[in-house]
Amino acid sequence: MAATDFKDYYSILGVNKTASNDEIKQAFRRLARKFHPDVNPGNKQAEARFKEVNEAYEVLSDPDKRRKYDQFGQYWKQAGQTWSPGGAGAGGVNVGFDDFEFGRYGSFDEFINDLLGRFGGAGAPGTPGARTGGTRQTYSYTTSGRKSSATSGFDGFTDPTAGFDGSAASTDREAAIALTLSEAFHGVQKRLSIGSETIEVRIPPGAKPGSRVRVRGKGLVNPATQQRGDLYLKVDIQLHSFFKFEGDNLVCEVPITPDEAVLGAAIDVPTPDGSVKLNVPAGVRSGQSLRLRGKGWTLPKGGRTDLLVKIAIVPPKDLSSTEREYYEKIRSSRSFNPRDRLPQVHL
Repeated sequence: MAATDFKDYYSILGVNKTASNDEIKQAFRRLARKFHPDVNPGNKQAEARFKEVNEAYEVLSDPDKRRKYDQFGQYWKQAGQTWSPGGAGAGGVNVGFDDFEFGRYGSFDEFINDLLGRFGGAGAPGTPGARTGGTRQTYSYTTSGRKSSATSGFDGFTDPTAGFDGSAASTDREAAIALTLSEAFHGVQKRLSIGSETIEVRIPPGAKPGSRVRVRGKGLVNPATQQRGDLYLKVDIQLHSFFKFEGDNLVCEVPITPDEAVLGAAIDVPTPDGSVKLNVPAGVRSGQSLRLRGKGWTLPKGGRTDLLVKIAIVPPKDLSSTEREYYEKIRSSRSFNPRDRLPQVHL
């Protein structure tokens, strides 16, 4: 069965994968009544939906079929079979599929090719299915050997263009990890549940959106070698109310008053590790960026990028009588006209 023929039985019944047997039964009864041919005479679309609902319920209501469906996806009917690359004769090696995740392959041929290593298989470097990192950051860890632990052995970046490890592409897996900006900046230790396993991972300082942390030996089991691949954690950083990323640097917007823009000022600006003084030059324009060197994002191998401070000139809404008097005096005696060239503009 091709990947495009795969039917998501949970979606068909409108339940999630953690639904109880009672929830599945209730969903089936509701949909069966809705699409029953007696209720929709001559409606071919309703008849097709009725058949889908029955097919989904037949699988998900049976504990053994549901378990195989959850594990093997579109190949759940082949679960429990064995495959012999050497044929039925002597010398053939039987490979059991009970502990393998078929759902990651687009077709059964992809799985066979991957297992034999004939064409590199799903996700191997240089093949159409390869998932490469582009310019993504990838941290690399080696597990410490303690039970369900992956907290030590950080050995720097892997090749950012290499994507998954080609030597174990079929057994690598990927999961998402959400961090606050503070956690990503300072580094953090997280406890994660991956399938039936709980692991602890230390995220080093400097992770960025899209960075990947590689945890060695926490992937899937290769059915041929019984060795585990690697786990890749893709970092997602929650939006911050003040700081944002602009390339490798951080950027923020700071408001100043009109008089500070005209005369210049020394203002306090928040940075990831505390407030610093920024000298705003006289005559600064709204939208202009001032650079605070070494006050931006943490680099994984040490050092900091820059913080770009975008200036926003904010006029006061409520003026005191004194302020209004002085602003009127400035207007009446002003010599600068920022629109003096506009009369020369024409098509």
